[in-house]
Amino acid sequence: MLLYYSFLRMDAVPTIKRIFKPTVFILCLLPFAWQVWLLLNDSLGANPIEAFTRHSGEWGLRFLLITLAMSPLRRVLQQAWPLRIRRMLGLYAFFYVCVHLLSYIVLDQFFDWREILADIIKRPFITIGMTAFLLLIPLAVTSNRYMMAKLGKNWQRLHRLVYPIAVCGVVHYFWLVKADYYWPTIYAVILVVLLMWRLPVWCTSPSNKSR
Repeated sequence: MLLYYSFLRMDAVPTIKRIFKPTVFILCLLPFAWQVWLLLNDSLGANPIEAFTRHSGEWGLRFLLITLAMSPLRRVLQQAWPLRIRRMLGLYAFFYVCVHLLSYIVLDQFFDWREILADIIKRPFITIGMTAFLLLIPLAVTSNRYMMAKLGKNWQRLHRLVYPIAVCGVVHYFWLVKADYYWPTIYAVILVVLLMWRLPVWCTSPSNKSR
């Protein structure tokens, strides 16, 4: 109980506060390191490139949803630490999405830009996935204090794009899978819960409409 209380009240424990963000940083990197290790050791099954691409995309979506969960978690716990790691989690979501896209471009298509363009046009799940990636770019570029100060209130408006991005990510996953909709459904339910949580905030004072 004491450890649990200390974790929730980490502001009162300088050592925990000091090591918390580096620990989260390392933990967020572990899925990538694990997948690279499996890929290099030929342990990703019969189609390792497809598995690596799929897993990196799944982790991108997971981190996106975890990022969205930080504001509700702050309200539930009445603590500030979820907001302190929210930007890191969001950048990790962008990182895993970039890995997902690069593995498709490099490992799957071998920089065949004509085929990649044809896929974007003809295959809806790639079209919506690329849309989500393009919308993520300005969010990643402006995820720093300088851009927050420069954009002012427009920064909040811009970063509300994270919600349609998350919707695109879930739809991309649904359209990608062939038969097993278990995990896409789980992510869809989580996203709906997070959106419903935000609804009362959007309906109140504009000053409360942060991510």
